[in-house]
Amino acid sequence: MRNRNIFVVGLDELNRQRLAHLRGAEHYRFHGVIEPEEVNDTEIFPIEDMLASAETQLKAFGEPIDAIVGYMDFPVSTMLPLLCERLGTPSTSLESLLKCEHKYWSRLVQKEVIGDYIPRFTAFDPFDSDALQRIGEAGLYMPFFVKPIKSSGSRLGFRIESPEDFAYAVERLCEGIGTISEPFNYVLEHANLPKNVRSVDGGHCMAEEIIGGWQCTVEGYVFQGDVVPYGIVDSIRYPQVLSFFYYRYPSRLPPAIQTKMQDLTRQIMAHIGYDNAAFNVEYFWDEVQDRIWLLEINTRVAQSHCDLFEKVDGVSHQQVTVDLALGQLPDMPHRQGEFKVAGKFFYRVFFSDATVSQVPSAEAIETLQQTFPGTVITLQVEAGMRLSSLSEQDSYSYALAYVWMGADDDIALEDNYARLAEQLHFAFEDIIS
Repeated sequence: MRNRNIFVVGLDELNRQRLAHLRGAEHYRFHGVIEPEEVNDTEIFPIEDMLASAETQLKAFGEPIDAIVGYMDFPVSTMLPLLCERLGTPSTSLESLLKCEHKYWSRLVQKEVIGDYIPRFTAFDPFDSDALQRIGEAGLYMPFFVKPIKSSGSRLGFRIESPEDFAYAVERLCEGIGTISEPFNYVLEHANLPKNVRSVDGGHCMAEEIIGGWQCTVEGYVFQGDVVPYGIVDSIRYPQVLSFFYYRYPSRLPPAIQTKMQDLTRQIMAHIGYDNAAFNVEYFWDEVQDRIWLLEINTRVAQSHCDLFEKVDGVSHQQVTVDLALGQLPDMPHRQGEFKVAGKFFYRVFFSDATVSQVPSAEAIETLQQTFPGTVITLQVEAGMRLSSLSEQDSYSYALAYVWMGADDDIALEDNYARLAEQLHFAFEDIIS
């Protein structure tokens, strides 16, 4: 049997190592297409040029191309159906993907089948001086949350408590939305959209009723029409703010709540018509009202969760992505990893801005990784960097480092991270608090 050629959009060294551990990887040859710096740590996304360059590279390969995959959010997830269609490799349809990624269209589709599990919502144009009035006319009143129609992570998301909050959010949205709206609109031009969706392009935003509670992510896939949720990851926030503290796997939600979320996931993904691809769905469980809310659907595995699945289940859930792209049923193990629980921690500072004057040395990082076996630490900043130059940050903090850890129980996991965090030494100048 010949080796299978699998092209990975934005392939970097960390993920090359993860992919090498997948089941069947001895029969796979992984190749990069589109450099990682073009799709990561940047806010400039010339999708048309990237697609043309990738298509040229792939067609000149000279051997069979068995699969094209990605593990990142916008623009990679949105580009894949277009690229796969051009090269004739398996992928879900562009329209089914956009029913997840176009936040307004996604809510309309969700409302058709699980309307009791989504917040009230409306779309608005941030450049419309009467936007706040129109949101009220749609029956949505403060407090509410606003975000772009196509967002990436928590970027440009704001909680609105007052007209002043809205004015500040709209100013920021108008300044930054073009970096996503222009490339996203290019993708929309290639899709068959309903009239009421086509009029709400990437330059628009969503306003939604505030929802909250215990946040989690259901990871799943669809293979030949069969929707399969296979793991739930908890998302723990810092107290009193929207910034994430860490992701924890497996979930500690009550079993009945996990089962209901899995049922909702099967229902909505089947209704969308999403097929032969991985996804994840983010939910809240409001413990006080015992109510489940669907937050959003993402058309990929969560890259942040790859190491968690490897630690607990035995391999990264990129196994699912690769198997599906090869047209085969995912061979994902369960609870065969080295640890019983795992977490990805976000080491953050809550400044408006600052200049980084010191970061932990490579030797210090290596010592910590040896002290806490199984730990992986990746710095997101370097000395001399202005925090505001970091991409893909939320609106309230900056993540200086990511820390993946495993442990035998939840208490040991948090204790180990607390000990490690005390030994991560950063320093700053020109701090704006």
